Amino acid sequence: MKFFWTINGRNFKQVFVIIVAAFFAATIIFMEGGDLAVFSTADGPRAVDKVRTKDKKVALTFDISWGESRAIPILEVLKQKNVKNTTFFLSGAWAERHPDTVETIIENGHELASMGYRYKNYTEMEDEEIRKDIVRAQEAIEKISDEVPTLLRPPNGNFDKRVLNISGRLKQTVVHWSLDSEDWQNPGTDKIIENVTENVRRGDIILLHASDSAKQTAAALPVIIDKLKDDGYTFVSVTELIADTKAKSKEVK
Repeated sequence: MKFFWTINGRNFKQVFVIIVAAFFAATIIFMEGGDLAVFSTADGPRAVDKVRTKDKKVALTFDISWGESRAIPILEVLKQKNVKNTTFFLSGAWAERHPDTVETIIENGHELASMGYRYKNYTEMEDEEIRKDIVRAQEAIEKISDEVPTLLRPPNGNFDKRVLNISGRLKQTVVHWSLDSEDWQNPGTDKIIENVTENVRRGDIILLHASDSAKQTAAALPVIIDKLKDDGYTFVSVTELIADTKAKSKEVK
């Protein structure tokens, strides 16, 4: 297995990248129970968990893999707060069952992204299984939206270099997160609000959920939005966040 060191941001001189990369040649980053390369190679497949930016921008992201009762209330909150350009990561199977909600996400100005088709851990699957699952999700979302998703969040956020290579060949950028609201644990609205607003930084990709298991997200969301706005943050899609920062990377062999 190759080790990875990752650097994101702008205006880093090449010599600095080389020095830092050499220093951290033996580093393995562990997140969510699996090996995580935040970026892979500068000219190959990559994964993103946050970006470095001078602007107070963050990306709100919502995962949906099952259920039908949480997504619409969350969309209503976002609309009431005049927040667009969030990113919804959908499992393909869920999208097929809820095409009307997918269309509402689009109509309200949000970005669609993929979370695979079956919501099965990719690191436990064979290469061809992974490829078929990614493609099937792409096709399912495209059929509803007329757009092929270019962002992929592997189920449970678990991936390795093998998953990166397969997704890269399919022109998918793997997206993790840098700030977990932990709303999926239903710890109470106050705790969800605290997890986000007390820990947020510029360029964060914030993990939230719109599946039925996340029972308190819609109640916490208005306060999160108001607090972040009061602190000077603006909301952008993951695609906008990545494009704005011109993030770069270096592989350590």
